[in-house]
Amino acid sequence: MDTTYSKKERLKSKKLIDKMFLEGRSVSVYPLRLVYLETSFNDDIMIKTGVSVSRRHFKSAVDRNRVKRLMREAYRLNKPIFFNNFSTQCAFMILYIGTSTPTLKKIETKMNLLFNKFHEDIKKN
Repeated sequence: MDTTYSKKERLKSKKLIDKMFLEGRSVSVYPLRLVYLETSFNDDIMIKTGVSVSRRHFKSAVDRNRVKRLMREAYRLNKPIFFNNFSTQCAFMILYIGTSTPTLKKIETKMNLLFNKFHEDIKKN
């Protein structure tokens, strides 16, 4: 798996996002929360991911977009490490639930912990 985050890998389907929040499972490592749902896609992509930041905590769009860019970059860098041998198709939504603006290093460490917790949760089920 390469270290790209292409358009095909982005979660854009409103129906799938709604279904994920209704039927999906979640794991949290403050300040991140991962909501996921095992599903099937028409293309050969294994994982589709979206990121979101609450407007309640970050009033300025500039701040929200900065946090989303940091989250996408941390995901892109860690994706090959955690999902290289992943065999089921999943939809992910990574939410930032913190209130302060993070650094890339902080997000990256929390993202690693989040993916470890996700793998433990998958093994349990």
